[in-house]
Amino acid sequence: MPLEATKENKEEEEEEIILAPNVGELLVLQWILHAKEGSREENQREHIFHYRCTIQGKVCSLIADEGSCTNVASTHLVIKLNLPINQHPRPYSLQWLKRGNEVQVIKHVLIAYSVGNLKDEVLCDVLPLDACHLLLGMPWQFDKNAIHNRRTNTYSFEVKGYSCTLTPLLPSQVQPIHKLDRVRNTSEKALFFSETQVKRSINKGKTI
Repeated sequence: MPLEATKENKEEEEEEIILAPNVGELLVLQWILHAKEGSREENQREHIFHYRCTIQGKVCSLIADEGSCTNVASTHLVIKLNLPINQHPRPYSLQWLKRGNEVQVIKHVLIAYSVGNLKDEVLCDVLPLDACHLLLGMPWQFDKNAIHNRRTNTYSFEVKGYSCTLTPLLPSQVQPIHKLDRVRNTSEKALFFSETQVKRSINKGKTI
């Protein structure tokens, strides 16, 4: 093979893939970590890594946190998508993920997720997590040999010979989720329809 062709192929293999967060309607979540209200700054200095991936066709919120000793899938995510769970081989207790008393880690689940054309799997403990659907902690970062650039708040790693960089949501992109969930948790009856109301409207040919 000609030397020039070899160099060209090598350059193509080393090309970095920039992966922006997935877009779409977010799988409903009760709470999210506090984002500063009224902040117009789009830098990442005071923000953790918020991201969005896709799991079983649903856009889900993701946080990468090098301060977490484990990967976590929220109980809400597992139930909502009916994901198959297994008994944890080494059950243990955690106290910092959920407000209140400590929680027992007795289940884990293999999560198949995608970002753009990138598909991957991660083994997660199942916990009642309020901050996001999927938390990627030190185990994920260790396995991927991921490098966190704190200035840009990006994560870089290699997958199947390709260099990938995950770019975070801007602070302004995180806030709307926080506000939307607050609206969803209000008690205003105008936001909800009963099953009977829906059936009556459909039978009458009305648009809901």
